[in-house]
Amino acid sequence: MRENNVSPVSPESASPATQESDSRIRTYVTRGGRLTEAQKRALDTYGADYMLPFSPSPLDTAALFTDPGPLIIEIGFGMGNATWQIAKSRPEFNYLGIEVHTPGVGRLMMELSEKGIGNVKIIQHDAVEVLERMIPDACISGFHVFYPDPWPKKRHHKRRLMRPYIVELMIDKLAKGGYIYFVTDIEEYAQSSMAVLYGARRLSNRFKGYAHGIDWRPETKFGMKAKAQQRSAFELFYVKN
Repeated sequence: MRENNVSPVSPESASPATQESDSRIRTYVTRGGRLTEAQKRALDTYGADYMLPFSPSPLDTAALFTDPGPLIIEIGFGMGNATWQIAKSRPEFNYLGIEVHTPGVGRLMMELSEKGIGNVKIIQHDAVEVLERMIPDACISGFHVFYPDPWPKKRHHKRRLMRPYIVELMIDKLAKGGYIYFVTDIEEYAQSSMAVLYGARRLSNRFKGYAHGIDWRPETKFGMKAKAQQRSAFELFYVKN
């Protein structure tokens, strides 16, 4: 059993030499993957209902949904399994999912349509650029970052999502009391992310060390794979002061 009371290690990504503010360093690679006929049909049929085009102008976030509610952003939802389940079980919130992978976008649209879920919108674009250009400051109630690419090789750590520039960008977008909820199955990535979050003066850890007891997050495909390989989930939950 892992110790929940952990001290964050100081990651290389948090050192002055690597605290780059260059948002052009991509946190993802464009994957291949076959687009099924059902996914393509969902994109063609439901795109107008769920998709928001990228724009360099700020969104009117209050006008995105028919029913008003706090807005949660999920960065990199993959195939969207956790996204639709959370949206369905927590309808008092609205959700904006950001993903670049077309099959995942199509798959999530299929689920949203089949299950009649209306509190989700999708932007298929680079998440960092969306945050920089489209999301006004202090209007988001939470960020979900579940199993992002850990970029395990040291020379690729600069591509990680949880690096100081992007975390500070997320904090800018959070309303007071908003949260960043991060999950990974790579302990080194969890510790380096904790160091970045710990060093952000505008955030406080809701737990002592890793988070626990957050029962509304369903398992993702990557989480199930990690469990099958006997790897634990490391969860962080930080709140804006």
